[in-house]
Amino acid sequence: MNMFTTCRKGQRLGLFAGSGVGKSTLMAMLARHTLCDVVVLALVGERGREVREFLEDDLGAEGLARSVVVIATSDQPPLMRREAAYAAMAIAEHFRDQGKSVLLLMDSVTRFCLALREIGLSAGEPPATRGYPPSVFAELPRLLERAGPGPMVSGSVGYITGLFTVLVEGDDHNEPVTDAVRGILDGHVILDRRIGEAGRYPAIDILRSLSRSVPGCNSPEENSLTRRARSLLATYNDMADMIRLGAYRPGADPEVDEAVRTAPRIEEILRQTRGEQTDIENSFLLLQQALATDSTSRA
Repeated sequence: MNMFTTCRKGQRLGLFAGSGVGKSTLMAMLARHTLCDVVVLALVGERGREVREFLEDDLGAEGLARSVVVIATSDQPPLMRREAAYAAMAIAEHFRDQGKSVLLLMDSVTRFCLALREIGLSAGEPPATRGYPPSVFAELPRLLERAGPGPMVSGSVGYITGLFTVLVEGDDHNEPVTDAVRGILDGHVILDRRIGEAGRYPAIDILRSLSRSVPGCNSPEENSLTRRARSLLATYNDMADMIRLGAYRPGADPEVDEAVRTAPRIEEILRQTRGEQTDIENSFLLLQQALATDSTSRA
């Protein structure tokens, strides 16, 4: 996320993944290691057993020390689950209006929408897209658009940087809630089940993830590094089957040869354990070294 989907203060990103791909673990890492004044964590529709595990094991004392946690478990009425999301946003706005930098983590927007669907259908609204009434898609921007920069306070501006998880049903990234949230937010981070099954965590699919703030908040040199790395990873993915089958002969295409040498080093940089912390400057330095090593070997 530091290198390829850089997030600036006041931005809103979505974490899109199916169940069991590592969203909660990634959120706990962000809560513990992100530079901010306050963390507001909303657990909407989570399983009760997992809430305690998340707070004690994933978040830990270090994360809880600067966090405000709002919880409405899956057995709560839909009105409570809906209000949990709005309560967390109101708390984040309170700290932001004091000039603080707030990290808002909401897990998950999908379960917020499921609560809205229950409320809408019980009120007699007609079901529309996949059973969701139209009011669900009208309510989403009213919640998500509240994150962002706040008013000037004593010469400083507070921010709500929002990261909202979306539980992708059936790993279909074109299902209605996923598609609607992706259109509202300022970027999307895709967690891929196949990457997680291969043993690389966080299981972020670099080529499908996007942050719209990257061109403006990274330097031209950093942007050049990430563009080159994306190009090499894309080339390697396109040729992976042929390479495994032995159908590609080394030396036939210099671009493919470079991708074969460099892609494993880039993948190694992307691996991170739960307790590991890496700042942005060090991340770009590691990427620069991986790409420079290949240039040296070619020379």
